[in-house]
Amino acid sequence: MGNILKIWRAELRRAFTGHPDSTPLWVPRLAEGNDVGYHLPGSAVWAVHGSMPTIVAGIRVLLMQSLHPGALAGVYDHSGFKKDPLGRLASTIQWIFTVTYGSREAAQEATNRVKRIHERVHGTYLDAQGNTRNYSANDPGLLRWVHVAYADSFVKAHEIWGGPIPGGPDAYIREWAQAARLMGIVDPPLDQASVKAEMDDWYNAGVLRADDRLKETVEFIRNPPLHPSLWPGYKVLFAAAVASLEPKYRELLGLRRPHLGPVPLPAITAARMTLAVVRLILGRKGPSELAARQRLRRLGYESGSDNWQSANADS
Repeated sequence: MGNILKIWRAELRRAFTGHPDSTPLWVPRLAEGNDVGYHLPGSAVWAVHGSMPTIVAGIRVLLMQSLHPGALAGVYDHSGFKKDPLGRLASTIQWIFTVTYGSREAAQEATNRVKRIHERVHGTYLDAQGNTRNYSANDPGLLRWVHVAYADSFVKAHEIWGGPIPGGPDAYIREWAQAARLMGIVDPPLDQASVKAEMDDWYNAGVLRADDRLKETVEFIRNPPLHPSLWPGYKVLFAAAVASLEPKYRELLGLRRPHLGPVPLPAITAARMTLAVVRLILGRKGPSELAARQRLRRLGYESGSDNWQSANADS
């Protein structure tokens, strides 16, 4: 059993960071910096991003973001999501965790790196009406869709599988809006109702599209090149991500909730058990959070102090 746990731990680390046996160099650097960052212990962002439901949220958001043909074209044409999907995932996680746990300087540097990569990502795609449109990964409209789909997925997953969010879902969306501002999104939504309204607007306007590229991408997300030891758990979490989607989005994606004949399978409960196993393997606090706490202690921050208000006063 011990050997199995070691294999699982190594392969989970490889999936999330690209490093099975060691911590990526960017993680300990989160202990560096001379400011407390945008988010602190006790924040909604720390509660959500430090929890296991983020794994389901990550699958869910990949599915949702793929519904926009412009966003999908950027991934399909330019990223290494097929040749090196775990590398792309690790790069995305690096940005998310740096904005979550790092200093403001580190968050800005990580964002600038993403923007530089985005500068090379541009081309054309067919919209839902069959018209050819130009796209750029730094386009504010596409960035907004990516951000809103992200916020919706992470809140939804945490509501189903996580504990209470400090301040509720609106607090998380309001706090994570800082990530949107760093990416250049103007006036990002600040509450759950606004997120849902924007997503409904895209859906009702016919912007979202199902085509062969979407079908191929969904199939890839359903069957990524993971280590065989992770397959049973991943299948459960993928089914859970699908179950958490609104029916209209499941239909566009060509997916349905898992069934055994006419009987629906308990995907939500099965995912809860799987996430508990992952928590046991990886531990409750990740190395990024521990590095951030080291920086905060060096700067004299104490959990529960008034520093939380001052840290976000000008966000």
